[in-house]
Amino acid sequence: MRSILVLVKKDLAHFLRDRPSLLLTFLVPFALIALFGFIFGLYGGKSGPSGIPLGIVDESHTRGSAALVAALKAEPSFQVVLDRAGPHQTRVPLQESDLAAAIRADHFHFAVVLPPDLTSGEHFGLHVKLVEDPQSSIETQMVTGLLQKTIFTSVPRLIGSHLQDIARRHIGSAPLEAFDHRIADAVASSFGGNADEIYRHISSGDMGGPAAADGAGAAGGNLLASIVSIDTVQVAGQDVSKPYATQMIGGWAVQFLLFALTASAVSLFHERDNGIFQRLLSGTCSRSAVLYSKFIYGMLVGLLQLLVLFFAGHLLFGIVLGPYLPKLVLVSLCAAATCSAFGMLLASLANSQETARGLSTFAILTMSAIGGAWMPISMYPAIVQKVSRLTPVYWSLEGFVRVLWAHASFAELMPVVGILVGMAAVILAVACWRFNRGSVFG
Repeated sequence: MRSILVLVKKDLAHFLRDRPSLLLTFLVPFALIALFGFIFGLYGGKSGPSGIPLGIVDESHTRGSAALVAALKAEPSFQVVLDRAGPHQTRVPLQESDLAAAIRADHFHFAVVLPPDLTSGEHFGLHVKLVEDPQSSIETQMVTGLLQKTIFTSVPRLIGSHLQDIARRHIGSAPLEAFDHRIADAVASSFGGNADEIYRHISSGDMGGPAAADGAGAAGGNLLASIVSIDTVQVAGQDVSKPYATQMIGGWAVQFLLFALTASAVSLFHERDNGIFQRLLSGTCSRSAVLYSKFIYGMLVGLLQLLVLFFAGHLLFGIVLGPYLPKLVLVSLCAAATCSAFGMLLASLANSQETARGLSTFAILTMSAIGGAWMPISMYPAIVQKVSRLTPVYWSLEGFVRVLWAHASFAELMPVVGILVGMAAVILAVACWRFNRGSVFG
């Protein structure tokens, strides 16, 4: 028993002497909990999606369409986009013909078109178009629900305004105003209230505001659904047989790749401790040659791992790979290069295997969370959505989605490929600089 206690004491002493590892053992879980609490809005205030870009094309130009645009602007989950870049640094209103290109350029994934027949004298109700690129089923259901809520809430005012316009055309403005005043006076005398205020609501078409949109439970919802016609136009992914699997497999693949390549980079410490570097450097091999060989090895292994994982997705879930394999190989190679460089950077920042593992756990889980590997980034606060674009996870997923979902051409893939290659070059340069100044080769 005494020998066991001595060995336990030895291990504890070794653990306490390794201060970076000691801090990471307790700091990483604390930091991850604090970070995820911020990401998922657990510190109070409003949680849920925010700043989802939503294109709006108003072809109706009526009081009703202006009220609906205002309601969509007031919804905090949406960031309304009404115009696009024009000639000579100007901004021009969005047109329906602009939407497909804007969606493919990733300016937004959803757009609402308010057509000229938003409200028409030929039928009673509302006609709205939804143009979408449903890359994520979670995001699509969320956005569709928010749009329906906002539109249904606006229905009473829109229908009331429509009826006022019809009456104004048929009986004239003066008789209609007199009629509205008599209704307002009658309501005020019977139920109380200010007659002028009641008249203002009636003349604007307000038939009860949000409360009226609630209807009477399911019956009210069915009534509104029969009044509002929403035509959906899907821009991309129409021929994808397994949409959910196609979207998710990329996130899983990148996360597994980061863990595998980081573990490979951490093996540098094993080679250092066994004197392999000293024997290599005593010959004709240089430090740069050792580092570049590790980078190329990690890139090739990462490429193979990604392709195996996508092939598993093909066998298990029916993901179609054949027609898009050359483009998938290109994006996978760039993603593997970036992740391999990132693994080397983590190893260059540590002085032991334990420290490197702690850093890698924190970094990989954080990047996977905010980069979109777990859920759509539209679920996160606006600041997190901006930071996510600084991670290789986000751009790797963007490349996989463009290949397997949007079926992008090589030219359309070049921006993503360029960003991944640029990230890999910068990260590798910093890692090499750190290795040359650190103790791995010492």
